[in-house]
Amino acid sequence: PLPFQYESTGKVSQFTNWMEPHARSRDIFSFHRPETLREMAQQEKPLRAYLREMPPVLEQGLWPKQFIAITNLEKSLRLAKPKALIQMATGSGKTFAAANISYRLIKHAHARRVCFLVDRTNLGIQTLKEFQQFQPPDERFTFDKLYNTAFPQRNHFDPVNRVIITTIQRLYSVLTGQPELAEEDEERSAYEGPGAFKKPPVPITYNPALPPEFFDVLIVDECHRSIYSVWGDVLKYLDAFLVGLTATPSK
Repeated sequence: PLPFQYESTGKVSQFTNWMEPHARSRDIFSFHRPETLREMAQQEKPLRAYLREMPPVLEQGLWPKQFIAITNLEKSLRLAKPKALIQMATGSGKTFAAANISYRLIKHAHARRVCFLVDRTNLGIQTLKEFQQFQPPDERFTFDKLYNTAFPQRNHFDPVNRVIITTIQRLYSVLTGQPELAEEDEERSAYEGPGAFKKPPVPITYNPALPPEFFDVLIVDECHRSIYSVWGDVLKYLDAFLVGLTATPSK
């Protein structure tokens, strides 16, 4: 039998990978590239199979709430649920938990790339420092010595990086093929100001330089800030698990 199946109404398209355990269809923005399908067909196991074989989370170095959050997230991923929400109080170490999640997904689930999305530059710098200082409990080196980690300041995402930290403004700029992004555009959150929750979604079209399958997992920091009213189509473009982080969830 053929391993891949697409179904489309012309407006909504879905993809099923029958090589996955308990395969289920999922919404996609576009067809995958031929080289991506070849790579998927030649894999020993797909990502969703590895997610079912993850070793138990180590409690060492984690606060109880972080341990609970990571454990429950991995339960969600094992069930192939496309979205998850982590709600943790301010100061409880959401970014540290995200670094642990990224490490486990790359090492044990063979995730190719993880994207950590922020909405302003200073948050991206803080996140990069957190990842650089993070030393996994079963490793001798810090995260950035194990896996390439970057906070790009130009409109190019190098595929050699396993974790890319970026503002959603820059991600949109890369997707839409803009040559560069003005520095001030990353300094202020687009979620703030009058009418922020009423702005229409920004339009997105296919970009071969950043295909939908570029990231396996998308972690969205402070995801309560109008993420679906303004930037919803940016997130829907990517064929990736979506993990939201927030201390104050909204409807």
